[in-house]
Amino acid sequence: MGSQTAVPAMLMRGGSSKGLFFAAADLPSETAVRDAVLLAAMGSPDPRQIDGVGGAHPLTSKVGIVSPGREPGVDLEFLFAQLQPAKDTVDTQPNCGNMLAAVVPFALETGMAKAQGEETTLRVLTLNTGMLSDITVCTPGGQIAYEGDARIDGVPGTAAPVRIRFLDTEGSVAGSLLPTGQVKDVFDIEGFGKLEATCIDNGMPMVLVRAQDVGRSAYETVADMNADNELKALLEKLRLQAALAMGLGDVSQKNYPKMCLLNRPLHGGAVHTRCFIPHVCHDAIGVLAAVTVATACVMDNSVAAGLAETPPSGSWSIEHPSGEFSVALEVDAAGKVAGAALIRTARNLMRGEVLIPASVWQE
Repeated sequence: MGSQTAVPAMLMRGGSSKGLFFAAADLPSETAVRDAVLLAAMGSPDPRQIDGVGGAHPLTSKVGIVSPGREPGVDLEFLFAQLQPAKDTVDTQPNCGNMLAAVVPFALETGMAKAQGEETTLRVLTLNTGMLSDITVCTPGGQIAYEGDARIDGVPGTAAPVRIRFLDTEGSVAGSLLPTGQVKDVFDIEGFGKLEATCIDNGMPMVLVRAQDVGRSAYETVADMNADNELKALLEKLRLQAALAMGLGDVSQKNYPKMCLLNRPLHGGAVHTRCFIPHVCHDAIGVLAAVTVATACVMDNSVAAGLAETPPSGSWSIEHPSGEFSVALEVDAAGKVAGAALIRTARNLMRGEVLIPASVWQE
């Protein structure tokens, strides 16, 4: 036996994220061993992830684990794992709507699922939070197509569209849309004072703040945001306090809730954002973060309500450092958000085997 264990894997881009995809059957069933394998595969903990295939950034340090559905009506199951370059953590609690875009292509590539015709729609259960979504990909001639005319900010060029319709995002992690029971809360932050925030979870637990309330504009560059240690320290104090109010407990070692600064749109969209994931400023905005921010925009008295511009159509354009992200909200007669849909793209970048040192994989 060699000194390394070869594990079938695909390196895939999902939306504006990138990571390794595995079939669940190819990984250890024991969580601790599985996590050790994933850390070794990505090269964490190490800021450069030099001894693995990770991309030295949270957006490129992600893993997707896919298996056939076990429940009636569910085609595929997806477990998302967020790794951090410099940490030894594997977080499977939050969702990731970007990596979700690559699940059906992975299943078709591996034969886990079969194409249905010119388009293939499969129902995917995200195991992290129990979220269901219907995902449609282009399969002309029964083959997954990656080339097309869809363009998403944060990704160069164009590609075939991946349509994702979320079926039940409300309270994905926190248990309810407004886990504090209020649309807007006031937190007393040590060394700062009182600060208004909207604590909301429509696919991603988030704490939304008006940028002006913390002396910022949300128009700053990502580099400036990441160098702003005073702001990051303030946001972390708020995050820890808000998480307790949201019923999430001690999140000091968690990747949620995400923090987001809001201001009026600059480019004809609905609202302008700078999101933190949670300690690094996002170069764009996460899929489910965009859904959650858009949801706050339609809520009276939220911190977003006074800043957001209502679009003429039902598509809310969330502006971010790399461009914009459009979310189509389905609003019922009572004004409640009943569903959300969006367009992503995905591509299989490399297929083969990732090699795991024998000392890591313990049978």
